[in-house]
This record gives sequence, structure tokens and C-alpha cells, in this order.
Amino acid sequence: MTPVHPSRRRVLGMGAAATAVAGLGAARLVPPAEAGPRAGRIDVHHHVLTPKMREWCVRNGLLPAQGGPRWGNWSLTETLEVMEANGIAAGVASQPAPSAAFRDRRLALSGPRLFNEENARLVSDHPGRFGFFAYVPLLHVDIAIREAAYALDELGADGVILMTNDGTRYLGDRAFEPLFAELDRRAAVIFTHPGPLPGTEFEVPGMQDWIADFMLDTTRAAFNLVASGTMERHRRISVVLSHAGGFLPYIGGRIEHAGRTGRGPAPEVFRRALRRFHYDTAAPPSPYATPTLLKAAGHKRLLYGTDWAQNTASEVRFTTRGIERDPSLDDRARAAIRRGNALRLLPRLAGRRA
Repeated sequence: MTPVHPSRRRVLGMGAAATAVAGLGAARLVPPAEAGPRAGRIDVHHHVLTPKMREWCVRNGLLPAQGGPRWGNWSLTETLEVMEANGIAAGVASQPAPSAAFRDRRLALSGPRLFNEENARLVSDHPGRFGFFAYVPLLHVDIAIREAAYALDELGADGVILMTNDGTRYLGDRAFEPLFAELDRRAAVIFTHPGPLPGTEFEVPGMQDWIADFMLDTTRAAFNLVASGTMERHRRISVVLSHAGGFLPYIGGRIEHAGRTGRGPAPEVFRRALRRFHYDTAAPPSPYATPTLLKAAGHKRLLYGTDWAQNTASEVRFTTRGIERDPSLDDRARAAIRRGNALRLLPRLAGRRA
């Protein structure tokens, strides 16, 4: 992620919108052999904020009417230009609004429904270019269940986006068991997205929360899903961890130590979950983390992700080039990460692109 101002801790808004698109005249990054309408990258970490979504956010005090963070002014034209410049065939739209944005039950009913219907319209208007993960409000589990069912069963969502915590509880909390039971029944894909660490307003001077706190938040959520038994109880769900899984793959030895000493999940349970999670590349993992991530999960669990439009066009290009040039990856792994893994995970999107 790139720095944004003001801090996302102080903005109850969407992590999705356009930034100035610089340097789009660069050569396409997708190899010529992959060119064509049925080829190209699938971006699973792709944020969208349509005009109607923005209008709703402004009307309800989640974004300012004027100015505000640059990602609050998403543009379809710029998005398609960035996709074209980076050989991105399709983006799976999501809106990672902090759970606190929907504390009010009225907003929890109206906001997610608007977002998800707007997402479905975007998919309908641009067949094959977009999919979407439906937003569901964690603070209201009954609404979350109904919205997930509506989005998956009627709107054709490719999965759901769950924030990693609701402000006081992580995803493995028993309060969310009814939601996970419904998602498991549908064999749903769950895209998780981090936010500020709950219970603290402290920020390290000069270190915005997205640099490390978001990574820890993802790690906490993943650990909680394993330690609570949620992953074991619900074998049909598929869970995507943002930003290469936070710190999870890199502290595996410490987690297994906790399990051996009775202070964490059994090592074999953790290892099973580690290779069951999916991980997107919007950290980006290259070049520092890729070897460990490959050792922990294997290339078939890695998904191309850019964090557009939270990221700038230049950072999308940097992430994409990093994957193509990463010496830890061979051609087979790169092809799987570009699109193969995502199309296998998201059959509805694959069908729209057939």
C-alpha cells in the first residue's frame, strides 16, 4: 500500500478509488502469448467506489463532500486504463469499509445493499472485466447473513469481503459462527481485509497503520480463525488473506511452538490451515517474502492482487513487474498467480470470461 492522507484510522471511508494515473504509456507487462480477450491477469484485491457509493458515503458522513483522500474519487476510465497498462483482464471489486462505519443498524441495512447492487451493475455493464466480493456488516450478524445470501444467491457475487475484526472481536469469535455456517453451506469464497488494530489509537510516529498494523491485523484474524476451530469446522469455505497473509507465514515456527506447549492450535492443524488459505500479492511479497510464502503455502495458493485504487498506478506497475521478475518464481508459478489460481477459485468469474 502507498501512504494516504489523512490516515485511514481517521477516515471512515472506502479503501477504493482513483488516484492520478501517471506513466500509463509504459509498455504492456503481460507477455504477448497471453494477449487477447480470454487472457490477462485477474486482480483479486481491487477496490471500487462508484459515484453512487461515493454519494452515499458523503450523505452519511463517511467522506467529505469536497477534497478528502484521493482514493475517494474513483474513476472507471482511469481504472480501465490502469488495467490495460498492466495486462489486467478482470478485477474483483470490493469495498473494505471499516466495520464501525455500519455501527448504526440503519446504515448497515442501506450501505451494503447499495454497494452490492452497484457492484452487480458494474459486472453487468462490463461483462468479463469485473467480478465482486459482496460487503456484509460484521456488527449485525443477522443483516450480514441476509446480505450474503442475497448477494451470492441473487446478485451473482463471486464471494464476500469480511473485515478482519468488528472493533472488538476477530472473525473466529463464536458470535460469527452463524455467518460462517451460512457461508460454508454455500462453499463461499471469503476475501478478508485488515483495518486499524482494535483497542488502541496509538500510532508509531512516522509509521502509518497500513505499514505494519494492517499486517498484524490480518495475522491476528488468521490465527483466530485457526485457533477457534472455525477453519476446521467449515471445510467448504475458501479464505483469502490480504497482503500475502500479513506475518502469518513468517511466524509459523512460533505458532507451532505455541501449539506444542498448549498455548495455540496443534501444529498439524496450523500447518493444514496454512496450506489451505489463499494469499494475494498486494503486499507486495516480492522480493523479500516470496521464498517463505512459497515454502509455507505453495504457488497454487497465491493470487495476483494490486490494491488498486488504494495504490497508485505506478505502484500497481511496480507490484506487477516485481512478480514477473521475482527469481523465486518459475514460469508455471507466474502463470498460476497471474490468472490460473483465481479462475479456479472463482468459477463464476471464469464462466463470465469463457
